[in-house]
Amino acid sequence: MRRLVQLGLLLLVAGAGWVAVTQPENLPFALPENSTSQPTTSAPSDPTAPAPNGTLTDAALTALVTRQPISVQALRAREYPGSALTVRETLRAGANYSRQVVSYQSDGLRINALLTVPNGAPPPGGWPAIVFNHGYIPPDEYRTTERYVAYQDAFARAGFVTLKSDYRGHGSSEGEALGGYNDPGYTVDVLNAAASLKADRRVNPARLGLWGHSMGGQLSLRAMLVDKSLKAASLWAGVVAGYDVLATDWNPPATGPKPTLDRLNRRYLRALSPNALLRDLNGRPIQLHHGTNDADVPYSFQKALADDLRAAGQGVEAYRYEGDNHNLSQNLQVALRRSVAFFKANL
Repeated sequence: MRRLVQLGLLLLVAGAGWVAVTQPENLPFALPENSTSQPTTSAPSDPTAPAPNGTLTDAALTALVTRQPISVQALRAREYPGSALTVRETLRAGANYSRQVVSYQSDGLRINALLTVPNGAPPPGGWPAIVFNHGYIPPDEYRTTERYVAYQDAFARAGFVTLKSDYRGHGSSEGEALGGYNDPGYTVDVLNAAASLKADRRVNPARLGLWGHSMGGQLSLRAMLVDKSLKAASLWAGVVAGYDVLATDWNPPATGPKPTLDRLNRRYLRALSPNALLRDLNGRPIQLHHGTNDADVPYSFQKALADDLRAAGQGVEAYRYEGDNHNLSQNLQVALRRSVAFFKANL
């Protein structure tokens, strides 16, 4: 058997939010050199050790995955208390809603976010709310009040509280921006944003969903699997294929051979992916939108997640936009109407 692929040398590339910018990120996950790709039926006393015949058992594989801080299992073991939303700046109001820059606590860091709240008294139990998760933007260029204005406005006008987290290390938020695929920080920030909304007296904690674009699509999917109180997610041009697919099919070299994985590394990356745990959605709805001419995140990633959802016995509402780009510029209003209707039906 050939030697295991050194996955830390495989580059993943994050899609841009509104602009075509790419961010290389390493996957720092490599399996033991003395493991083989054949599963066994008996686990050793140390679940991370290879079996006597040198194979890696399913139990050992699960133990290795659980040790990774980015794994859903590791994230489920953490707590997400959130905090009160502290107003930092009051902005010009929207058509029928207020706008404020607020902050909340995540891992002891002050994270800024853009909050919208419908005008008037909340309905009984509070407003439904959407945790709004943006795609990759260079962290030092990011500004809380820029980008995604039309997207957030559509949900705010429709009567949803929305909270667009900056994530750590973005703009003036505290912390270090380490990326959304090999570090748990952004996902932790999303989950603490959700917890902060649940604690807000204006919000109905039983009517909370997520919207995510590009990198924010994966953050939203992972957060849904960690926090089972989140009711629904609409994912646009999401980086939502399994890690095994991302490692080989995302921006392969223009010349030369395409990256490949041996059987064991493919099993391992697959097990590390949110896609491996989709049965845990337990019927909570997922909506997908993707353009076929997306130069940043291929349409095949939406198809991969839709196939995974169906294989896991979960429903999916998937929209394909012929010839459209990463931001669905040609079909923006159609996609926004579909997303608003989705949240009205499911929150």
